[in-house]
Amino acid sequence: MNKAITEGLVLTPPAFVDGLDVWSSENGTPGSATYDNAVNAAFVPADQDFGGCLEILKTQTTTKLRWMGQTPILPGCYLRISTRVKVLSGSFPNVRIAGYPLNASDAPVTGLIELGTETVLDSYGEVIEVSAIVGTGNRGGVDMVWTPEVAYGHFGLDLTGSNGGVVRVEDFTIEDITSAFLRDMISVVDVRDFGAVGDGVTDDTAAFEAADTAAAGRVVLVPGGTFRIASNLTVDSPVRFEGTLTMPDTARLALIRNFDLDSYIDAFGDEVLAFRKGFQALLNYSDHDAFDMCGRRVELDGPIDLQAAVNNQTDFLVRRVVRNGQFYALDSANWDPDVVTSNGSYNPANPYQLTNVPNIANIQPGSQITGTGVGREVYVRYVNVGANSLTLSQPLYGPAATQSYTFTRYKYMLDFSGFTQINRMTLSDIEFQNNGRSNSILLSPAGENFMVKDCFVIKPRNKGITSPGRGCQDFHLDRTQFISNEQGLAATDRVSVGFNVNANDAKIRDNRFQRMGLTAVMHGESHLLVGNHWFQGDEVPDGPRVPGMVFTYENVSTVITGNYIDNNIIEWTNEHDATPDFANEFSFGGMTITGNIFRAQDVASWHNWIVIKPYGSGHFLSDFHVNGNTFKAIKGNIDRVEGVDDSFAGLDYWQMRNVTFERNTFASVSQRTISPVSLEFEQNTNATTWTLDPSAYLPFGGNAREVVGVVTEGEILNGSGTAVYYTPAVVPNAGTEYKYVQLKWPEPVRGKVRLTVRVDKPV
Repeated sequence: MNKAITEGLVLTPPAFVDGLDVWSSENGTPGSATYDNAVNAAFVPADQDFGGCLEILKTQTTTKLRWMGQTPILPGCYLRISTRVKVLSGSFPNVRIAGYPLNASDAPVTGLIELGTETVLDSYGEVIEVSAIVGTGNRGGVDMVWTPEVAYGHFGLDLTGSNGGVVRVEDFTIEDITSAFLRDMISVVDVRDFGAVGDGVTDDTAAFEAADTAAAGRVVLVPGGTFRIASNLTVDSPVRFEGTLTMPDTARLALIRNFDLDSYIDAFGDEVLAFRKGFQALLNYSDHDAFDMCGRRVELDGPIDLQAAVNNQTDFLVRRVVRNGQFYALDSANWDPDVVTSNGSYNPANPYQLTNVPNIANIQPGSQITGTGVGREVYVRYVNVGANSLTLSQPLYGPAATQSYTFTRYKYMLDFSGFTQINRMTLSDIEFQNNGRSNSILLSPAGENFMVKDCFVIKPRNKGITSPGRGCQDFHLDRTQFISNEQGLAATDRVSVGFNVNANDAKIRDNRFQRMGLTAVMHGESHLLVGNHWFQGDEVPDGPRVPGMVFTYENVSTVITGNYIDNNIIEWTNEHDATPDFANEFSFGGMTITGNIFRAQDVASWHNWIVIKPYGSGHFLSDFHVNGNTFKAIKGNIDRVEGVDDSFAGLDYWQMRNVTFERNTFASVSQRTISPVSLEFEQNTNATTWTLDPSAYLPFGGNAREVVGVVTEGEILNGSGTAVYYTPAVVPNAGTEYKYVQLKWPEPVRGKVRLTVRVDKPV
């Protein structure tokens, strides 16, 4: 790419790995301070985006970084200085390419522009490329116009704005781009000049490669016609399409300078094919980490099988991003689900297998399984036709040894299920317009760190985002809105599901779920749900409410904080347990519900916001905390905020430990739930045994298990009216249902006490 006058010159500075003693924190001149052993900088050998790079803590109003090497400035020559940066933590600074001009006598040349355009950094971890062009001519696109008296410059970057940010900087590139300003003869290279025919039959691959080589930075023109490209093609130069390409499905097109959906649509003339080819290139080349849809709408009459689009890879473990566009479902029978009914055998000792399935070849991976004893959101993870067996995403809690099952394969706009594993895939700023016809995203059966952020999932037919296996490990769902296609239906009639999780460590943050049938089914543990709003109300007077967020693992180790839980239920079950009876394992525990807003409007009085539903006997509750929440009913009272659904079994109240219900607020709730609860009791008649009833306050109908305090208020009087100063014996778990507390005195007395009682043993 260099002009003849710069051939042989080494323009690009050395990599940071070669030492920081040639990188100045001033203007780059000899004797200036360097970053070698600087307290605010260090070399990072293995950054996931940059490899080796420099990490800087911004501590000055303008933090400078300059190469101390002398980059020559030659008349008629234009240089581009570029690097990539990202912010790790702290305050967000601004960044710009900068230089310091000096003459042949090593004296600074003043009065010149020394700065490129400033870029605002406003997202942690986002890789931003910054660049600037310096040259001796006042041309469009030149950021720093330097006069001929400048002999050389010291180049690097400035960090400006707020202090305290930690920024990583990739190795710099300085390249001669004079050909972009001084044309050889014309500004474009026509592929026809290198033998391309454009008849749709002749293989024009070699002609395109020759034109790209000759362009040397100029635009490659693809004129009108249909150009057959028979094998993989990489175009390094900018390209302009007037004609279109035709390629085999297995051949890959990499448009290095035009890697976006607009360019691929220009190349192929079909927006669905263009997206498939762009995604294929995204997973096959390392030149780009993201495919920009440029705000374009892609109309779909059926699912996109993304593994089939890529074709040559069955797993992908490197970060990639698809962003900034819309998928729109057309009316088509291709969206109709495929439904198969078949018998199968199940053994709880082999909980993830369904065996002896007769017509197994008709059952597709990714199908939802329904039938007696099958929990919600259970899917076919793998199909083994030879063995007549299926691998399940979750165990079944109570089917017959052999019975009939229904397998429903829903259709999704973006279907990743053909991959065996996908890691670190990000979908950002995408609108899924399902129009009640399609579903949005089907994950791969294995993988981790799949991210969906700043998206809209609008009117899915049945499902928003589905995980058919463990491709949801460390799943991130951020700032995404789900809008139901069933908003006019009663809550009990809706069938849609926002998303499901089978694995651990999901982060669900700042999302909005609008009147889905069920917001989510979450198995696994160590989940974080922060700042979300899920609401599932309807227009039915005094209507029942259904589960919104369902947790199906007993010891869930999950935090639910700062959410708005509106007209639905947090339901906690063990429906994905092949042996649901308690058997010396973890039981229900490890959940913290704090700082949330619970709201219900015009609901049945028996509505509860928090419900535990054991699918087997012997289970209990431990390490469970509901603190600092607001519970509010509108247009009618509800009885209480929590309950147990004992359709299958109840709870063992004798095993409850470390359960608190504290510092919550209640509005239009007839009975507050508090534990430990401090209550005032007054005995008006003399008695040796006072029976006190705190049970209405205790969570989930539990026992008055432990008394942690008894304080008399005023005098305790005996039958003669004389004050006595006894300490009563305390009997918790009194009564036939163990809900009372008894105080036993040496003689009949009357008076007032304050009792503090817990539903659990704290340790």
